[in-house]
Amino acid sequence: MKPTFKAQSMQVQVPATSANLGPGFDSLGLALGMHDRYIAQVLDEQIIDIDVTGEGADSVPRNEKNLVIKSMHKGFEFLGGQPRGIALRALNVIPHGRGLGSSASAIVGGLSLARALVLGGNERMSNDDMLNLANELEGHPDNVAAAIYGGATVAWQEVQHGHNVALSVQLQVDARIGAIAFVPATSVATHKARKMLPDLVTHSDAVKNSANTALLVHALQHRPDLLHTATQDFLHQSYRADAMPGSYVLLQKLRKAGVAAFISGAGPTVLVLHTGGSGEVDELARAAGDKFLTSALSLSRTGASLVTG
Repeated sequence: MKPTFKAQSMQVQVPATSANLGPGFDSLGLALGMHDRYIAQVLDEQIIDIDVTGEGADSVPRNEKNLVIKSMHKGFEFLGGQPRGIALRALNVIPHGRGLGSSASAIVGGLSLARALVLGGNERMSNDDMLNLANELEGHPDNVAAAIYGGATVAWQEVQHGHNVALSVQLQVDARIGAIAFVPATSVATHKARKMLPDLVTHSDAVKNSANTALLVHALQHRPDLLHTATQDFLHQSYRADAMPGSYVLLQKLRKAGVAAFISGAGPTVLVLHTGGSGEVDELARAAGDKFLTSALSLSRTGASLVTG
């Protein structure tokens, strides 16, 4: 059934996300209290009109290669048909290429806009549908799951009836937990970081990593005092150190001090989970030095959502 498009513009906001959280490689995700906003309207003319403010304003494509637009087209295809044209305004605050889920935000934002711009879109595209569409675009479900559902998520893929399916469950994070992001000026491409990973790891490292991942699921929900142990990784961070030497030095420094720090996603941002107040944030900012922009962040309990008013 061909979609009926709404005439008015729609606006969505999507949280930044951190993936892996140390040991939970390509499976654990966390939504952060930093949001990109996207406003879109269907046009009668056959044009793509894009304006970008903030992060990526000088580099984001203003054509069909724009990731939000690509995602909108994928969403409209799922919903039954394409509009003639699209006007898009992106208000970006999530740093690009820093491991904070800027691409996941764009993908989930585009799919959310497509759903919002079609009459009955919520009934025709569930969040589970969106997760699978987003996974096809992103290539892994960890960031996009957290961006859709909010909070902390465990995401995985399995084959059902001959098709690869992305699935996710949401965790209710202990309200005491906050985050601190240490964002360097340099970026790291995810595909470059993935190429640095070995094909084989030792059995002992695999055992320690699986134990910490299981512990982290519990620590996030009930035992923040266990976060330092639970965020210790043996699978990927050390292998990527050469791509982000400053971040890795800071990571080691913080962990030696008993801080639950890890590389956010593919890096190079270092993320800390903590239960302290502003005094702890100031102390850790001093420890990081002036090579990192320090941002104290809440956790986003909700994922992508419509902005009204």
